[in-house]
Amino acid sequence: MTPALALTAACVLVGTVLAGPVLAGSAPTEPLLGAADDWLRVALLRDYNTRVVVGGTTMLGFGAGVIGSYTLLRRRALVGDALSHATLPGIAMAFILTTAIGGDGKRLPLLLIGAAISGVLGVLCILAIRRYTRLKEDTALGLVLSVFFGAGVALLGIAQQMPGGHAAGLESFIYGKTAAMLAADVYLIAGTSAACVLVCLLLAKELRLLCFDSDYASSKGYPVVGLDLTLMAMVVAITILGLQAVGLVLMIALLVTPAAAARFWTASVDRMTLLSGVIGAVSCLVGAVISATADDLPSGAVIVLVAATLFAVSALFGGRQGVVLRLIRRARFERRIRLEHLLRGVYEVFETAGGPLARPVASLEDLSRLRSWTAEELRRTVAFAQRRGVAQPLADNRITLTERGAIEAERLTRQHRLWELYLITHADVAPAIVDRRADAIEHALPPETIARLERLLESREPERPPASPHQLVTPEGNPA
Repeated sequence: MTPALALTAACVLVGTVLAGPVLAGSAPTEPLLGAADDWLRVALLRDYNTRVVVGGTTMLGFGAGVIGSYTLLRRRALVGDALSHATLPGIAMAFILTTAIGGDGKRLPLLLIGAAISGVLGVLCILAIRRYTRLKEDTALGLVLSVFFGAGVALLGIAQQMPGGHAAGLESFIYGKTAAMLAADVYLIAGTSAACVLVCLLLAKELRLLCFDSDYASSKGYPVVGLDLTLMAMVVAITILGLQAVGLVLMIALLVTPAAAARFWTASVDRMTLLSGVIGAVSCLVGAVISATADDLPSGAVIVLVAATLFAVSALFGGRQGVVLRLIRRARFERRIRLEHLLRGVYEVFETAGGPLARPVASLEDLSRLRSWTAEELRRTVAFAQRRGVAQPLADNRITLTERGAIEAERLTRQHRLWELYLITHADVAPAIVDRRADAIEHALPPETIARLERLLESREPERPPASPHQLVTPEGNPA
């Protein structure tokens, strides 16, 4: 059991244990004293209904985040969407059949059983279409989602016309009705979430292998089909629980958004699983609190918007793959490459002129022509080189290298010519086009290859740095 997943299980179990005493209290009857008191009352969970809603949705968000991390890695993120829509005809049929035999068609356990049966049938349809036809999974998902949802809407219309039943309120399963949660619902959510997280803990290694290389898992004797069905069973369970909280339309957000947000922060599956659960729990907690303090704001929609906000923040500022940090890293990389090209350019221009190499000097015009730089690009690169202490601009529109810059330019020139020589002697690249290829791969060769190239260069005339390989051999094979 890995530490991150152990902490994940501990969080769910602690929440389950604490749910009992928190929910057992009675609702105070303090009057509202304004917006500040309203926020304080909700933040301190003074009201019984607030404790029920916040506790239930938070545990649901944690469980959905943990399971969603595996469905995302398994590339089955949209299965939850198709599954949630596939539950609607089961809800309607459960109501119709129960009402037809004279029972209470709105009993929540019966409706959830109907939703589970219909959802499982939808998943089986997806698997059957993908296995026995040439249609791809996205097509199967679209077919099942649209057909089952259409059937559910039609059955709801039939339920509305039944003389012995009253179907008003069933539409809450489409959009969610968090405020209707009861303490029993919270206990059910807590128990199911804990069970799903426990399964993820026990099957952590197998699920990781399933997500990343199912063919290898099958070759090693792992029950891939059984693991896939176990993962889908957990998706079914958490989706059915989330119908009342956020509705079947928005349930996909709790399965996908936290996991997608966590993916921007880490490459570790264990840390991603834990972080996904935390993001899902925080989304539900904050969404439920905002909905409780604002009039006419549905909890399900607010929860999804909070999760989307956390996803946007992660996408922009995520530690590993955030857009902003990637742009910063790319800008630094490009600036470093331009600086290296500037140093090499000054060195090569002055080398061609035959001057002493202790303090190379080159004109900006020659550098611009050598690298096809615009005036602004060259100005910025020279300014950056000056800040790094490797170059100094001169008054006559020229640039000279400092002592440190000359040493670095010599090293870069030698390395680049190693790459050129490698391409000419080992990769059969024509000398006329080798320079551009060398620029592209000059940082990619392994150390042992570099050592061989160093020995190859040392076997030629000793030059420091070596002459360009373009001039070592003519196309006819004669010395240049």
